[in-house]
Amino acid sequence: MRAYSPAFVQSTQASYDAIAEDYAAGFPDSLAGRPLEQALLTAFVDLVRATGAPVQPPVADIGSGPGYVAARLHESGLPVFGVDVSPRMVALARRAHPELRFHVGSMTALDLPDETLGGIVALYSIIHVPDDHLPAVFAGFHRVLVPGAPVLLGFQSGGEDGRAHLTERFGQEISLDYYWRTPETVAAHLAKAGLELHSRVLREPEGEEQRPRAFLLARKPASAGA
Repeated sequence: MRAYSPAFVQSTQASYDAIAEDYAAGFPDSLAGRPLEQALLTAFVDLVRATGAPVQPPVADIGSGPGYVAARLHESGLPVFGVDVSPRMVALARRAHPELRFHVGSMTALDLPDETLGGIVALYSIIHVPDDHLPAVFAGFHRVLVPGAPVLLGFQSGGEDGRAHLTERFGQEISLDYYWRTPETVAAHLAKAGLELHSRVLREPEGEEQRPRAFLLARKPASAGA
């Protein structure tokens, strides 16, 4: 992946490798105590099942981190696996959830056959993707989803789009870009990729959060003519 991936993917990988243990210890389950996020994940599960596939295709937790989202999807009864750019984060997820599959990979180049996923969850992972790479990322999501399958995105938001660069976290030297975007910006990218917006939710900051949290549910059309 280092030889062929964009520079931002390599820096993201190296940064999360550096902070993986501290991150997993500090955020073992960021959905705990977050009823809205849990309800959105339940809605995602219901949309996955609504496709009515005779055999349920697996769903992917992309940017799976310590694996808590994949674990909740597994508890709901869905077949699921996780993908993360950081090998050390993947190792921690495997250790915490040995019953699940986690793989090293990047959302910029999903190594999956066409129309094989029953859904995609990407919570706080597109925040490291530059604007000019988002169209290709969402086109990749469209390619690997079966018709009718949903996508759930979560990301930091605000009144306008912006970017910050961090050089330190948890006492470790890193080089990590964070992008925050309005729901309208991300919805427009989804539409261009052929993914239909189902719903959008904006939550105000809680606790130490400094920015609102935006969540978008979208779906691949059930048929080419939809």
